Amino acid sequence: MMRRIFFAGLVCLQLAACNLPFSSAARETSEPDLLTVTPPTPVGAVGEVPRPTPTRSALGTEENPLILTLPPSVSVNGQRVEAGKRFADLLSEETGYAFVVVVPETYARLVAALGQGNAHLSFLSPYAYAYAYDQGTATAAFAGLKSGEKFYGAQFIARADAGFEPFFDAITGTNSADAGTALTQLNEKKPCWADEVSASGHVIPAGILAANGVQVRPAAILQGQPAVVRAVYVGGICDFGATYIDARTFPTVRETYPDVLEKVSVIWQVPPVIPYENLSLAASLPPDMDRSLREAMFRITGTQAGREILLQAYGIEYWEPVSDQIYEAFRTYLGASGIDVPGLMEAEP
Repeated sequence: MMRRIFFAGLVCLQLAACNLPFSSAARETSEPDLLTVTPPTPVGAVGEVPRPTPTRSALGTEENPLILTLPPSVSVNGQRVEAGKRFADLLSEETGYAFVVVVPETYARLVAALGQGNAHLSFLSPYAYAYAYDQGTATAAFAGLKSGEKFYGAQFIARADAGFEPFFDAITGTNSADAGTALTQLNEKKPCWADEVSASGHVIPAGILAANGVQVRPAAILQGQPAVVRAVYVGGICDFGATYIDARTFPTVRETYPDVLEKVSVIWQVPPVIPYENLSLAASLPPDMDRSLREAMFRITGTQAGREILLQAYGIEYWEPVSDQIYEAFRTYLGASGIDVPGLMEAEP
C-alpha cells in the first residue's frame, strides 16, 4: 500500500495559507507556487539542446495529492481533524490515491478553491454546493441524511383571523392547491423572515413567491424562526411569515402562547426541497478518478466504522449517493429568490 501523506501535524486554517497548490483570489504575492508554475526553459547557446521542462506529478500521487476538505472553521478542532485523516486513510486504502486534509476558513474560500483546482473532495453547504454547481466546478456525490431524510420543507403562516385562505390540510398533511393558486393572496403583503441566511425562513420561500409572480413589500427581518411565529401571533409586524415545519411547536412558543396552533394557520407548505450538506467532487476530476472515489465512498458509508468516522469528521453519520438532478428544485428557487448567493456563503456560520 502506498504511503499516505498528510500535513505533519498542521491543518491549514484557510485555503490560501497552504503551501500545497492552494491560492486565494484575494491574496497578492510575487512568490511562485512551485507545484503549479513550470520554470522557463533555459536558453542555451546555438546548437545546445535545452534541458527538459519539469512537469507536475500526476494528481493523486504523494507529490500531488488529492485535497479533502473538512467543514469550514476559523479554528482547528483536533478531534475533527483526526477523524478527517482517518477518512482520508480509508479512501487511500480503497483507491490507492494520496490525500491531504485541509480546514478552509469559509465556504466562499472553499468554493473559490474548487474553481482553481485546489480542492477535490469537499463538504459543502446547500448554498455553497448550488453556487459551485452553477460555476461548473463541483458535482454532488453523497447527500448527508438527517432523521433519514435528504431534504426538508418549510411553511407559510399567518394569523387565522387575518383573512387568508389556508390551502394546507393539517389532518392529511397535504396542500389542496399549487403554489401559484395558494400564494397569490400574499401579493403586496409584508413578510416576516427569520434572518437573511435561513433557507426555510427566508430564501426558499422568497424564491417560491418570486417564481410564482408574487411581489411582496419590504420584509421585517427577525432573529430566528420562533420569533417569526411570535410576530405573526401578536400581529401588527407583518402579514405573514415563513418557517421550518413546524416552528409553531417550538417549546418556548407553546409555553408563551398555548393557543398558537389555533391562532396561527399554515397557509401553504413548501415541499421538502431544501437539502442538508453534501460531499461533492471537483468537476475537473478525470472520469476514472471520479468513479473510483464514488465507489470508495459507497463502500465506506456502508460500514459502521466508516459512518462513525464520517460522523466525527462532518457531524453527519448517514450518507446516500446522489446525482446533481435531485437538487434542481432547490437551485431553481434559490435562483428565483434573486438573493446574492456568494453573500449568503459569507454570512454562513
